[in-house]
Amino acid sequence: MSTIMTLVLTGELLADGRFLIAATGQHGERIDPELLAATLFAWDESSFYGTFVETSERGLLLSPSEALSFFTNPPWLTHRTYNWDHSFAAFCDTASLIQDALSSGAIAPDFSKWKEGQPGFKMLGVTDEASILGNQWLSLALEETIADSGLVGRAWDQLVTQFPALSVLGAELSPHLKESEWLQSIGWLPDLTPFRTCLQIVEAESSSDEWTLHVYLQDRSQPDRLFLLEPDQLRPEGVTSAEIPDAWREHWSRFLADIQKCSEILPWLQSSKKRDYPFVTYLTNEQAWTFLTSSSLQLVQAGIHVFLPAWWEQVRRVKPKLKAKVTSSVGSSRQSFLGISQVMDFEWKLALGPVELSEEEFEQLIKQKQRLLKIRGHWVQLTPDLFLQMQEALKKTKGKNALTLRDVMKMHLTTPIEVEEQDDDEVDNSYSLSVEVELNQHLRELMRQLQETKHIPLLPQPDSFHGTLRNYQLEGSSWLLFLRRFGLGACLADDMGLGKTVQFITYLLELKQNGLSETPSLLICPTSVIGNWQKELERFAPSLKVFIHYGNGRKKKDDFLPAIQSADLVITSYALSHLDEAEISSVTWNTICLDEAQNIKNAYTKQASAVRDMRAWHRIALTGTPIENRLSELWSIFDFLNPGYLGSLGDFSHRYVQPIERDQDQALIIQVQRLIQPFLLRRVKTDPNIQLDLPEKSEGKEYVPLTAEQGALYETAIQDMFDRMANTSPMERRGLILRTLTRLKQLCDHPALILNEITTTNEAARSHKLERLLELVGDIRQKGERCLIFTQYIEMGNMLQRVLTREGHGPVLFLNGSTKKEKRDEMIARFQNPELPDDERGTIFILSLRAGGTGLNLTEANHVIHLDRWWNPAVENQATDRAHRIGQQRNVHVYKFISLGTIEERIDEMMERKLTLSQQIVGTGESWITELSTAELRELFTLRDDW
Repeated sequence: MSTIMTLVLTGELLADGRFLIAATGQHGERIDPELLAATLFAWDESSFYGTFVETSERGLLLSPSEALSFFTNPPWLTHRTYNWDHSFAAFCDTASLIQDALSSGAIAPDFSKWKEGQPGFKMLGVTDEASILGNQWLSLALEETIADSGLVGRAWDQLVTQFPALSVLGAELSPHLKESEWLQSIGWLPDLTPFRTCLQIVEAESSSDEWTLHVYLQDRSQPDRLFLLEPDQLRPEGVTSAEIPDAWREHWSRFLADIQKCSEILPWLQSSKKRDYPFVTYLTNEQAWTFLTSSSLQLVQAGIHVFLPAWWEQVRRVKPKLKAKVTSSVGSSRQSFLGISQVMDFEWKLALGPVELSEEEFEQLIKQKQRLLKIRGHWVQLTPDLFLQMQEALKKTKGKNALTLRDVMKMHLTTPIEVEEQDDDEVDNSYSLSVEVELNQHLRELMRQLQETKHIPLLPQPDSFHGTLRNYQLEGSSWLLFLRRFGLGACLADDMGLGKTVQFITYLLELKQNGLSETPSLLICPTSVIGNWQKELERFAPSLKVFIHYGNGRKKKDDFLPAIQSADLVITSYALSHLDEAEISSVTWNTICLDEAQNIKNAYTKQASAVRDMRAWHRIALTGTPIENRLSELWSIFDFLNPGYLGSLGDFSHRYVQPIERDQDQALIIQVQRLIQPFLLRRVKTDPNIQLDLPEKSEGKEYVPLTAEQGALYETAIQDMFDRMANTSPMERRGLILRTLTRLKQLCDHPALILNEITTTNEAARSHKLERLLELVGDIRQKGERCLIFTQYIEMGNMLQRVLTREGHGPVLFLNGSTKKEKRDEMIARFQNPELPDDERGTIFILSLRAGGTGLNLTEANHVIHLDRWWNPAVENQATDRAHRIGQQRNVHVYKFISLGTIEERIDEMMERKLTLSQQIVGTGESWITELSTAELRELFTLRDDW
């Protein structure tokens, strides 16, 4: 190709405004675009001699400005021969015309293009066929230059600031505006007229009086100088009697043209038959409203200045509101039970700025058919459309759609901050009615107490409680009872270890002490903590009669109701809440309490649906992590507590979940926080008001490399995923990524987990993670201390139990999801019993994160090891808090194992950069990984070379 000496060039203007240059050799062979760029731009320093010229399969792509420079003076090489077709020659000729026009200043803005909605320019004095292409090219080049942030671009921005008419395009341009007037308005031509024509509308004394339209001439050089023209002077002969400076009289034709323009715009003048005197200066109320709302804007667009009453801007910006004043006795101390679905009684009013009208007053005023009314000294707009909207809004808030306490609370908590000032183009004249609720005194006090729990009366500790409650625990139980009084569900979301259990026990004792437990209460909890609840109830509230609904011998069908009849509290598991739904749903429970309420976080499970459908006088959720991964989990818990409060899951997802999790929208985060705050009480251990005096907790990371075997298997697993990913559907792709993620996490623990091997010798040599764990456990045992080890995988737990026992650290306890309740209770009791010798109670407790991460009290251990990461700080912290809680006497040490160079390290780095969802009401679980691009996945998964 490099030996070809003759080029045949062709040019083309593409639809996107760029120019295409292509070439063939003398025998018609196609010239490679890279070679063509190097040839045509061999002397062009700005493109680094053709290196930076954009290319495509067809040839070179030049911007309008680049093309103008090239075609004006093509940089030919003398050792080549160039031929070109008609289009290329036409571009060269046109480029010269444009350059001449630019050099001589013979260009101007093209008014016809501005009217079409796109800024354009034209060459003056060019009328042949080349002008069509030339004007288009000129406009494209200037548009490109103006858009640049350089000197020309900044000059254009200053020009638009000085002459805002430059930014008015298309339909916004007045049809009454002539080209010469427009060129004057954008500063292209000087306006030698010494005055401006101005109209002023003067308000009537009352709604039934006429308005006045005054015509003024305003001095351009001294805007405060105004000359009023009488009605009979608004004609050609009026120039003789008008009291204006003599120098202005020669410009009277300009004034008459402006008056003619006004006559064409004002609708009542268009139909006037008084051709001798067409200008009407007295307006009806309807004409005044038309002038204020639409004609004034059209006049300004046509170059006529308009003076409007000072109050009109405020009236125009007023957002009509329906005000509903609560008239029922909701929230009064006399009312013992309310419920979030309680229907409210209201007194309705329409608010238009400072004026408030009752429904009857508004209807009477509408019958007067006046668009502008002066009411109680204030002008307001009233339209039939507004009346229809008011009727429609009232329909939606009465009858079967009547507003409930749920609606009132949502309106009160999510009322948007009013925008005091808006730009003209932001004023919404569609009158979309909003509803504003005015609370009565009782409701205001209720809201204040719900939003600031310190205002809730503190109840004394029940006499039947065995022990001493901390002050914050009394506040928690008092808060639960306060919300019960109004039938409002409550989520007690205290940090792990702050005693949610004893706060609920206190609540139950108060109910029994005050005769409010006619039917039993129901506690639903994970199977792993049923025994813990039994022990805590026996310890703190032996007077409560507790019935355990669990096990193969549990009461079913007709035997269920007689069995629970005398109980104060029935305890069952989440699994049985669905399996025994028929029995459990046959009772209207005094209270239903969900312990570890995140178990219903997936709203679509049968278990969650069964729990939400149960009937109770009051609903309580206990959880240290109301949100683990997704904001929708919060919806599921709140829909159990206060059904319908957050709307449907679809509406909640569309309005909050998607924009918060995608964009971390701070305004919506605050709105969700305000919505849930009255029903969610959360205290953390670090709060100085709690005064727990807990020992310190130190957290560290144990970084370990992979063995050679692990590294080879890791690389193979990743390559296999990418090979199979090329031909998968989106759903299959997600499944493949999650399966690979699990395999890689297992591999980081030990290769035997993914090879399905059961090794009994030399396990530690195949995993540096296991090797380091044995060293760490040895150090802990030398100090005579105990540890908890968390893992996600049962196979890894079995291996650890086997290896640690063999190393002489037995007995080693292992609790997982398949451990029977009796065995769980026995293991926990042994581990926590300081009177037993080590060879009976055990010094090492292995737990699966799912089964042992919540609800357990294991304060005899002061070391917590996370062998594999859960990718969720909230879940890991829950697990750590099995040891770091009330009752712990020693400093707690937490170790998080991370395999160097692997996905464990990558995701740990990401977690460090992110706030958790429970702190910010935003976040993701592992599922976000499946949405990454292939390149991002490769970056995330690939084993780092340095390890």
